[in-house]
Amino acid sequence: MTFWPLLLIALGVSADAFAVALTKGLHMRRFNVRHALVIAGTFGLFQAVMPLIGWFLGTQFARYITEVDHWVAFGLLALVGGKMLWEAFSSHEDTEVDSDRIDVRRLLILALATSIDALAIGITLAFLPGSILEAVVLIGLTTFVLAFLGVFIGRRVGQRFGKPAEIAGGVILILIGVKILIDHLAG
Repeated sequence: MTFWPLLLIALGVSADAFAVALTKGLHMRRFNVRHALVIAGTFGLFQAVMPLIGWFLGTQFARYITEVDHWVAFGLLALVGGKMLWEAFSSHEDTEVDSDRIDVRRLLILALATSIDALAIGITLAFLPGSILEAVVLIGLTTFVLAFLGVFIGRRVGQRFGKPAEIAGGVILILIGVKILIDHLAG
C-alpha cells in the first residue's frame, strides 16, 4: 500500500483517539505538557500495537481466504467506519469530572477501547501489499500527534471538534474500503 492511502487509514483510526484526547483536554483544569505526552503516548502505542496483532492474525489465515480478501478488507473497513459514524451520531453524555490527575487505569482502558478498530485494520493490512512496519509506525505516530493536539485543542477550544473528527474518520475508512473493492474488481 502506498503512503497516502496508508496515511488516510492512520488518520481514520486515529479519529477515536483524537476525540477521547479532546475530552481529556476539555476536563483538564490547566494544560499540562507532561500529561498530554502521557495521553498521546498511550494512545499512539496502543494504536501501533493493535494493527500489528491484527496483521499477525490475518497472515495466519491469509492462505484460506485469498479469494475473498478484498471483500474481507472492504467489510472490515466499512464495519469500523460505520461504527465510528454510529458513535458520532449517537448521543453521549459527558460525566467526566475536571481534574489535573491522570487515572492510569482509565487511560489504559480508553486506549484499548479506541484501538480495537486498529486490530481490524491490521487484519485488513495482512491482505494488502506493503510493509506492516511502515503501517504500524505511521499509525502510531499519527495517533500520537493527533492525541496530543486533541488534548491541547480540548483544553483551549472545547468539544466542538470531537464529533466532526469521528465522522471524518468513519467516512475515510469506508471510502478506502470501497476503493480496495473497486480496485480488485476492476483489475
